[in-house]
Amino acid sequence: MNRRILVVDDEQPIRDLLSQAFSSMGYQVDVAADGDEALDQVAVNGAQLVFLDLKLPGLNGLELGKRIRKFNPLAVVYAMTGYPSLFELADCREAGFDDYFRKPVKLQVLFKAASDAFERLERWRDF
Repeated sequence: MNRRILVVDDEQPIRDLLSQAFSSMGYQVDVAADGDEALDQVAVNGAQLVFLDLKLPGLNGLELGKRIRKFNPLAVVYAMTGYPSLFELADCREAGFDDYFRKPVKLQVLFKAASDAFERLERWRDF
């Protein structure tokens, strides 16, 4: 299975860090700075696993997550935010996000989440 991750964050240092970190673990990584760029990436490369910042310019992360889910219902979509609140967590669950991470988040936590996501996708593919 092609293990492709899309990282969507408006902060260049976070995109660079996550891209380098996931690439070093053997994943293929695409990055996007906003919702429109992310939707373009999804259209071109697909999206198996998405790490998505909720606070984006233009199209917000919640709406973007819903659109990605419509494009690929089996994609695993994780929310990330530096501005956590219970309201956002409830919105994320309602929008179909698979999990929610508060920034800053340790890379080991994200590596485990990615590993778990691809294991789940493998199981689903076998059906």
